[in-house]
Amino acid sequence: MRNFLNIKSPAGSSKRGNHCKTGFARMRNMLYLTFISLLVSVSVVKGQQVPHFTQYMFNDYVINPAIAGTHSYYQVRLNSRLQWVGITDAPQTNSLSVYGPHTSKDMGFGGHVYTDVAGPTSRNGLYGTYAYNIVLNDNMRLSMGASAGIVQSKIDGTRITFHEPDNIPSLESVASTFVPDASVGLYLYASNFYAGFSAHQLFNNKLNYYENSTGLNKLKTHFYLTGGYTYAINSDFIIEPSIIIKGIMPVPVQADLSVRAYYREMLWMGAAFRSRDAASVLIGYIHDERFYFGYSYDISFSGIRTHNSGTHEIMLGMRFNPIKK
Repeated sequence: MRNFLNIKSPAGSSKRGNHCKTGFARMRNMLYLTFISLLVSVSVVKGQQVPHFTQYMFNDYVINPAIAGTHSYYQVRLNSRLQWVGITDAPQTNSLSVYGPHTSKDMGFGGHVYTDVAGPTSRNGLYGTYAYNIVLNDNMRLSMGASAGIVQSKIDGTRITFHEPDNIPSLESVASTFVPDASVGLYLYASNFYAGFSAHQLFNNKLNYYENSTGLNKLKTHFYLTGGYTYAINSDFIIEPSIIIKGIMPVPVQADLSVRAYYREMLWMGAAFRSRDAASVLIGYIHDERFYFGYSYDISFSGIRTHNSGTHEIMLGMRFNPIKK
């Protein structure tokens, strides 16, 4: 979860001359920007830094780079999430990914970009992926993957206004930093089940927004455990329960439990529960085994539930023709 800041400067006004007042205002604004970056960093350390999607099961490559190359075709997935609708400057997250196999070898490639915006803060990422999978037996394979890329984190001071009696102007600076990033994953899969483990933000990079940034501005390593099982009731209906367990120190572990029912591998409906956060409903449609559409709606049961009308998320996807048997 992301925390929002509502900061007001101390009451009172200066009686000094205009020149001193302007200099003092600028200095104080820079101090506020430093303070804001510290609070943002602390709040992020206590919450989720890696983008979260309710429909993670339909773009699991973003969670685990080992997914690249586990299918016989390339595919494109787009996820767009509007969180806590009704709250000003609520988080908005978008992700676009492309991944698929080598034409003849047991390996895969992929890439994805994301943008995550919440008020005056934002984060953008660009990654490339390599994966290699091996045969364990006639029905089981193990894939290993790694992603590397770059992350931009930004605080836009022009979107921050301090309400003061002496009308100190809004900040006029944008603090931005770029850092390298990497993730690794393992993925064990068969025709009717899967299990995976991945770790993100391995470098724990410090985010130097400006000189003398605090050491608390760091990307913390995130860990994911995933699993799912497909059960065919008959020729028309399939049930698929799944789970994802997320961990980041020192935040308590969070679990997402979901179950989906498919009709003729064309329509699906489902429900999900995310510990300490929300419950969700999911619906979707697959056209001609090529085009995917999914929608989910989250109903929060945390303290913020009375201040928003829920979270909406849309997934769009397309798969191309198989390029290997």
